[in-house]
Amino acid sequence: MIVVSKKSYFYSLFLLPFLTTSLAIYMKTLLLLCLISTFTMSSLLLFSQEKCKVLNPNISGTYEGKCKNGFANGKGIAVGVDRYEGQFSKGLADGTGIYTWKTGETYSGEWMAGQRHGVGTYTMHVSGRDSVQSGLWLTDKYMGPKPKDPLVTYKLSVDRYNFKKANSSLERVLVDIYQNGSRNNKISDFRMNSSSGQNSSSGLSIGYNNVVFPVSVHISYTTTSKLNSTAVLVEFNFEIYEPGDWRVSIYN
Repeated sequence: MIVVSKKSYFYSLFLLPFLTTSLAIYMKTLLLLCLISTFTMSSLLLFSQEKCKVLNPNISGTYEGKCKNGFANGKGIAVGVDRYEGQFSKGLADGTGIYTWKTGETYSGEWMAGQRHGVGTYTMHVSGRDSVQSGLWLTDKYMGPKPKDPLVTYKLSVDRYNFKKANSSLERVLVDIYQNGSRNNKISDFRMNSSSGQNSSSGLSIGYNNVVFPVSVHISYTTTSKLNSTAVLVEFNFEIYEPGDWRVSIYN
């Protein structure tokens, strides 16, 4: 049998209204905090999206994607009268992406500073049929079919090599030479000739600027073997047909 004293009973009757009121206030406060938090997050999201600018007015209606310093930067989707999905830099299409005009034409390929620049395919509708221009674009102008890939015409004592084209407006060829996974600093009798361009360098890279493509480059030098036991003659000749900013890496 449970016995409740009169004192405890009266305390319960006295405290119950206060406890009920406190609980109600606590629940209202918690609900208010949740509403404030939701409103704040929504405002911050809306604010960040409004501040992320796309500089092309034809696609500046809405934007979803990455931002930097208030501008579209990285991968994103911009929609206005036209639509673009792809990479941005400083508020402009830059990198690779797909642009769709309101009239139905599309361009899929490389961009630089908001212009078609590099390799890409433009599809338009002519007399009810698709007409395609696929190839090389420079500052928004179609230059013709994509040139051939770089060609190595002769090599001696070269283990491997690679050609890499940067997304840049420079017309340049730079060469880097490696051995055993690092820069080769044991080179003598170095010679390099080009069919066009002016001598240029960038850090430890050497080559030619203001190149007229296609270009032929001939390289020869003497270095030590990987075991530093003997002298080795190295020769590497190549041709590059596509205009651009090229970096050639040689490993021996």
